[in-house]
Amino acid sequence: MLTRRAILGAGLSATALAVSGCVTSPPPIPAPEPDPVPPYPLSYGPITTEPYPIPAVPPGVVAPQYWRQIVDDPTGEVPGTLVVDPGARFLYLVQEGGKALRYGVGVGRAGFAWSGKATIQYKRHWPTWTPPKEMIERQPELEKYSAANGGQPPGLDNPLGARALYLFQDGRDTLYRIHGSPEAHSIGRAVSSGCVRLLNHEIIDLYDRVPEGTTVLVRAAKEPEGLV
Repeated sequence: MLTRRAILGAGLSATALAVSGCVTSPPPIPAPEPDPVPPYPLSYGPITTEPYPIPAVPPGVVAPQYWRQIVDDPTGEVPGTLVVDPGARFLYLVQEGGKALRYGVGVGRAGFAWSGKATIQYKRHWPTWTPPKEMIERQPELEKYSAANGGQPPGLDNPLGARALYLFQDGRDTLYRIHGSPEAHSIGRAVSSGCVRLLNHEIIDLYDRVPEGTTVLVRAAKEPEGLV
């Protein structure tokens, strides 16, 4: 037997079900898409045409912003000029049309001690490395590579890598070099010693683009906070 209370209760339940059936949950907010990672450069693969075969640059070691790329020229210099920005860890080869070819570099802490205008006096394929006397005094184990001992022969372990550009100022050697390096992890960083280093892959590319006599401007820069 249906009572008035049962009828009222059934009516309320039906109404609640009807109302609840009309309510929909808002759609979930989609997670933001990650920034796309550009394709890994094919030019960073193994190089087998050199006297000392160069292995590929391991993916993920060099951040994409330090890959070689064409950018708007931030320097305002004459096309053909090389500009080193140690603080930003970039080297620019100024080109026509307001553009520049930008390379990521590693710098030594000594790289912050010298700045100014220089000239590429000469260039070398697979150079011999001769540490300065001051370096040998700090690291006597390098005596075996002194000038008297003929320096360190070319090879994959040579600190100057596959190519080197020698910078002179007013006819005098600055002891500042732009050179290759097998240490991919050092690109974008300030390491304990050395000049301006590029991947071996990159210094080979740059070497063929700049003749002897090229003007090089090395900017003065303080080491950015948070970078080592």
